[in-house]
Amino acid sequence: MKRIAVLTSGGDAPGMNAAIRAVTRCGLDLGWSVFGVRHGFSGLIEGRFEPFVARSVSGIIQQGGTILGSTRCPAFHTDEGRRTAATRLEQHGIEGLVVIGGNGSQCGAHELSRLGLPVVGIASTIDNDLVGSDITIGVDTALNIALEAIDRLKTTASSHHRAFLVEVMGRDCGYLALMAGIAGGAEVVLVPEVETSPEQVAATLHGAYRRGKAHAIAVVAEGARLDAAALAEFFRTGGAPTGFELRTTTLGHVQRGGAPLAYDRTLGSRLGAGAVQAMERGARGVVVGMIRGEVTHTPLEEVVGRRKQIEPHLFELARVLER
Repeated sequence: MKRIAVLTSGGDAPGMNAAIRAVTRCGLDLGWSVFGVRHGFSGLIEGRFEPFVARSVSGIIQQGGTILGSTRCPAFHTDEGRRTAATRLEQHGIEGLVVIGGNGSQCGAHELSRLGLPVVGIASTIDNDLVGSDITIGVDTALNIALEAIDRLKTTASSHHRAFLVEVMGRDCGYLALMAGIAGGAEVVLVPEVETSPEQVAATLHGAYRRGKAHAIAVVAEGARLDAAALAEFFRTGGAPTGFELRTTTLGHVQRGGAPLAYDRTLGSRLGAGAVQAMERGARGVVVGMIRGEVTHTPLEEVVGRRKQIEPHLFELARVLER
C-alpha cells in the first residue's frame, strides 16, 4: 500500500473533518501518499484528486462540515458511472479508498468494492442508523444542539404557559428525537418507528396541563408518520384540547452545522486512524465503526440494505419518564 484517497459523501456531519485529518496523517505516518477527493463520488468520477500533506489538514479538526465537500451524484448510480470512478482510481494509482459517510455512501463504497477495488468505509451520519457502529460520527454534536434548543424553548414555554412541537432531523430513524426527548425531559416523543395518533399526543399534553405543568414539549422526528406540520394542523383545526397555547419550532439543518464537540472530534480521529490501520492489515470491503467502546470493522455486505433499529427499552424509558 503506497497511495490512498479519502472522500466524504452524503449529508455532512460534525466530526467528518477530524476523520479526514486522521486518515491523512496516519497514512502519511506510514509513508503513504494521501489524496483528498473533492465533492464525493461526483469528484471521483471527474478525477478531482488533490495531494494532501500534513499541513493540508491543519486547523480543521474544530470545523464543522467537510473540507472535501459532498454532493449528490446520479451518475454514480449507473454502471458506467461506477466504472468511470474505478478507472479514475486506477489512473491515479490509488491502492485504497476511504469513504466517510452514512448508508447511501457505504452503498457506494460497496459497489466499488464489488468491482474489486480496495475500499474501507467510516461510519458517519447524525441519524445513527448505520449498522456496524453503536454511534456514528456527528450524532453527539447533533444531539447536543437539539438538547440546547429544547432547554431554551422550555424557558420561554414556561414563561408563557405554552407547549412546543420541536421537530428534529431523522428521516427514517428516530434516534435523535428519542434521545433528545429523554435527555430534554419531553412529554411526548414521535418517531418513524412507532405509530402515534394525534389524539394520543393531545391526551398526553392535556394530562401535563391538568397536573399543573407550566409547559410541555413534544419532540418530533422529521420522518415520523405524524410530523410537526401535520400535528400543528390537527391542533389548529380544533382536533383536541391540550390546555396549552401551541408553538412549533423546526431545527432542520442547524443540527448538522457548527463545530463538532469533543466526542465527535475524538470519534472521528479514532475511526479515521482505524480505517488506515484496517487497510494496513489488508482489510477490504468493510466499514469502520465503534462497537462496545472498541474500534472495529464490519463487512460492507452486512451493512448495506439494512438499518439499525432503536432498542425497544429506550421507547419504554421515554414513556415512563414523560409522565
